[in-house]
Amino acid sequence: MPDSYYQDALQHKIFNILSEAADDINVEAYVIGGFVRDFFLKRGKAEDIDVVAVGSGIELAKKVSEKLPGKPPVKVFKTYGTAMLKIFDLEVEFVGARRESYTEDSRNPKVEQGTLADDQNRRDFTINALALQLNKKDFGKLLDPFKGLEDLKTQLIKTPLDPEVTFSDDPLRMIRAIRFASQLHFKIDQKSIQAIKDHSERIDIVSKERIVTELNKILKSEKPSVGFKLLHDTNLLQRILPELTHLEGIDEIDGQKHKDNFWHTLEVVDNISLETNDVWLRWAALLHDIGKAPTKRFHKKIGWTFHGHEFKGSKMVYQLFKRLKLPLNDKMKLVQKLVLLSSRPIAIVDDDVTDSAVRRLIFDTGDHLDDLMMLCEADITTKNPKRYKKYHNNFKVVRHRIQEVEERDKVRNFQPPVSGKEIMETFQIEPCREVGEIKAKIKEAILDGDIPNDYEAAFQYMLKEGEARGFKQA
Repeated sequence: MPDSYYQDALQHKIFNILSEAADDINVEAYVIGGFVRDFFLKRGKAEDIDVVAVGSGIELAKKVSEKLPGKPPVKVFKTYGTAMLKIFDLEVEFVGARRESYTEDSRNPKVEQGTLADDQNRRDFTINALALQLNKKDFGKLLDPFKGLEDLKTQLIKTPLDPEVTFSDDPLRMIRAIRFASQLHFKIDQKSIQAIKDHSERIDIVSKERIVTELNKILKSEKPSVGFKLLHDTNLLQRILPELTHLEGIDEIDGQKHKDNFWHTLEVVDNISLETNDVWLRWAALLHDIGKAPTKRFHKKIGWTFHGHEFKGSKMVYQLFKRLKLPLNDKMKLVQKLVLLSSRPIAIVDDDVTDSAVRRLIFDTGDHLDDLMMLCEADITTKNPKRYKKYHNNFKVVRHRIQEVEERDKVRNFQPPVSGKEIMETFQIEPCREVGEIKAKIKEAILDGDIPNDYEAAFQYMLKEGEARGFKQA
């Protein structure tokens, strides 16, 4: 293919500046990695570019800055010998070409200055080792020593060098291989798959933060089950998320079985991914059944049960997030809430369920009621067409009941109409436990349907509760 074709990748105005700067300080410079790969895959607009210099990447970054309007600051990372520069609408990372060597107990390599060939050798996959020359003399020339372009065409993930060495040196690459397979709909070559299996225990030396970054990218892919199946088949998942692999398997006693909750979970994740790109809702789908393994019991009269698995699972969410160093903020609390409430909506289908139960569901779920319903509907994985239709019709009934109660009672995210301050002023009392108790009683009375959700009814109820505690209206 003519070099002019590859030059099409370098049409952004930044590349002219990079080319001039490289020639000015007389270093070879190349754009390499994800930008080049995604150009050939036609994956859309790039957000970042990796530039490798045969020499000092930091020096090249500083020269590029001098040529830009306003001379933007160069962010230098001396420890890694890299530099970052925000140029127009792109983040550009500069690094000197290097060779790497590793020790058994660390994925942090000893780094030495090297050639472009050395730098391409250290790349994780052939499709990420593609490089386009930036110097004016050979501008746009493709350097592809490992036939990465051919692997792009055949949709194959493979390592430039022996995968045994590649994955043992930097075990994060094992999950990256799976992440790229999931994102790009590629296959991992069989030799690499075997190497991942053989070195799966090496993932234990990788920081939780780096692992989670890759897990999130797998979860954000179009069909996350592809990545999680590969994690499972290569023994990585049991080391990273044993709570999931504990769900695998079907037990049978006295001819009674339960479904395989692991493979069911992956279907649920795929289902919810058709409806939302929100990675935390996908986490909720991934973890919605993790409480089933520790709560599984067999009873001769009723068969297999998982009583309290939602409560147990919500507790496990916190432990899992803490272990993986996922955020313990409102994101974790959302996942906890959805896991805890995941079985509540379907109970509303029964005719004898009171409006009070509906009000409590609306109140407990708050702004995330639609998210919960999305999760519940994604949880329908039956292959029986009649059952599938029945379950979806049941959720239509649930949605209708929720809409009716919400329109009438307005309890979503409501606060009791009477505030704590008004309770204290009415009875001329200081802040105390009883103020909170009266406020909680008003809330419960509204949710139970004992009084309407309006000020006058709440005020009268407050007077009654206050008097019961020996308080008198001032």
